[in-house]
Amino acid sequence: MKALLGLDVGAVSTSLALLDTDLEVIDHIYIRTGGAPISSIQRIMKLAGERAPGLEIIGSGSTGSGRHLAAAMTGCDIVKNEITAHATGSLRMFPETRTIIEIGGQDSKVIVLRDGSVVDFAMNTLCAAGTGSFLDYQASRMGVSIEEFAELAVGAGRSAHISGRCAVFADTDTVLKQQQGEDRGAIARGLCECLAKNFLSCVAGGKQIKAPVVFQGGVASNAAVRQAFERELGLEVRVPEYHQVMGAIGVAILAWRHAREGGPTAFGGFDVRQGNLTTRIFECGECSNSCEVLEILEGEALVTRWGSRCGRWNLK
Repeated sequence: MKALLGLDVGAVSTSLALLDTDLEVIDHIYIRTGGAPISSIQRIMKLAGERAPGLEIIGSGSTGSGRHLAAAMTGCDIVKNEITAHATGSLRMFPETRTIIEIGGQDSKVIVLRDGSVVDFAMNTLCAAGTGSFLDYQASRMGVSIEEFAELAVGAGRSAHISGRCAVFADTDTVLKQQQGEDRGAIARGLCECLAKNFLSCVAGGKQIKAPVVFQGGVASNAAVRQAFERELGLEVRVPEYHQVMGAIGVAILAWRHAREGGPTAFGGFDVRQGNLTTRIFECGECSNSCEVLEILEGEALVTRWGSRCGRWNLK
């Protein structure tokens, strides 16, 4: 069976999607990166190979902050940024999409589309209050899993007022509400609303958010956050079936387009490099850019490097 593979490597999660040539999802996998992207890529590729033996991969692509690393380890045919990959995945599921809200563990973004094309986007910069790590931390402080936290928020009849302008202020407000004996469900719902308000103010501020709105990323699993966005926007917010792996799906679709144009695949198989891979970073001082160049090594041998804006350190 011929298939396309997409790999999305982020700071918090690593996801993989396998699509058939009709662009239907065959399988998808979502795991925690755990601060070790090399081992997470090795694990997810090994797991995918075990779950789908006999597949012939005719095209593959990578996206996410670790996309270059993933491409070097697996032989991906294309490497695309997250904006392009997420937009492509959403348009496959909802062709009329006009706004994408994507919230992951450590970053969040809004993507504005018109007539099937990206016309604007923005990403979070400084504050964590609009990301999944914010809710993970608060759930941990409350002594519950993130799934239990979401259930508490959805089941709450009201929400506690939590400052949404800053993660630090939100944390202070949460502690105060707990000391006052506030209901845990109300606090959880208030924190979900805090996240939505922070996102709309700090990330999506000034953007034209129009329906259909698609919500994806790991945080889209939390129904209370989706409901908070719907209340704030006064619009229906759709969550795709495969919301956690939309970047992987999108880059797999882009790999399919590459394959259709006759581009041969460089995919190296599911048994990716299992050797002693390490990373090394150095700063280039040749000009005022002071680029940080990252190298991937297998033992002492250089596998790949990237990061120089002028291309001075690119492999030939």
